Amino acid sequence: MTAGRGSSDSWSALALTPGIAIVGLGGAGSEAVHDLVGLGIPGVRSLVVNTDAKHLVRMGAEEKILLGQRELRGRGSGGDRAAVLRAAEDAKEELLRRLAPFEIVFLLAGLGGGTGSALLPFLARALRATETLPIPVVFLPFQVELEANPNRRENVDATIEELEAMGGLLIAIANEKLRRFERLPIYRVFQVRNAYLHSLVVSLVDMVENPSQLNVDLASLKNHLREAGLSTLVVGEHHISEPERLVQQALSESLLDYRLAERSSALVHLDGGSNLTLRTLDRVIRTMRHALGQPERLVFGTRVRPEPREVVHLTAVVGGLRLGAVRDAVGAPARSEEPLATPLL
Repeated sequence: MTAGRGSSDSWSALALTPGIAIVGLGGAGSEAVHDLVGLGIPGVRSLVVNTDAKHLVRMGAEEKILLGQRELRGRGSGGDRAAVLRAAEDAKEELLRRLAPFEIVFLLAGLGGGTGSALLPFLARALRATETLPIPVVFLPFQVELEANPNRRENVDATIEELEAMGGLLIAIANEKLRRFERLPIYRVFQVRNAYLHSLVVSLVDMVENPSQLNVDLASLKNHLREAGLSTLVVGEHHISEPERLVQQALSESLLDYRLAERSSALVHLDGGSNLTLRTLDRVIRTMRHALGQPERLVFGTRVRPEPREVVHLTAVVGGLRLGAVRDAVGAPARSEEPLATPLL
């Protein structure tokens, strides 16, 4: 068939099909998805997977999956990773039937318990064998949780080791960093964390789903990740007159202190108004290259809106994270006078 000769209804339908999903695994992951749904992510499908039936009932996701009905009987895993993995293996065909049709699947889980810690690497590995791009999102426990229960640290270390070995895009958020908000009510602290996560998810979705003048689509993202090694996602927004501050903000406001290996890379996307100039773009790219230690590869895209804007939004996939960077951050003490994180230097 000659390109472009098909019915417009047939190919335009592809653009309307939800291509991205957020999936909460276990209690913490499901609660995060519940909050993200409340904040709104247009065009993104929401699912939650758990072994606790009562918890699933009150979640606001579009689809809910209960694992291990026969062995765990809807009462949770009690930290038993082996039981969760047995249940996941039994339900693997059904899980892939629901998740593999999506192009990108964010997998959200709190580490240290049984359900999320076991399901996250299991599903990430299974989806990698399909055409779907899995993006693990992990919440690292507070130090006090690890000190009170050595088994939680073992679960955390085992899960992170698996995820780091897979490479690809990994978003890690250290709960310990939230201590700067320790005077807030607990529910508000987690709302702050999930609002930050919401900005990450929305930024990546917007970058790959909406066309740009210099485009960065899903194929561009996948091609970049094939060679980038272990990568993460950062976002920032700042006044158009200070592009250097924009880069600094994006790299410093991560909720984890990352460290880079010798070989780094970046995929950078700028979203601005009609007053976005080539000079501003050049300053952003030069600052990013300097901050990342002159990366081997730096791919960039831009979207220019029809009206002027006072702020520029930056989304960047930074590759070349040092193996062990996430594991080493587990339980790292946070001082209240520190920013959310130190720059990627």
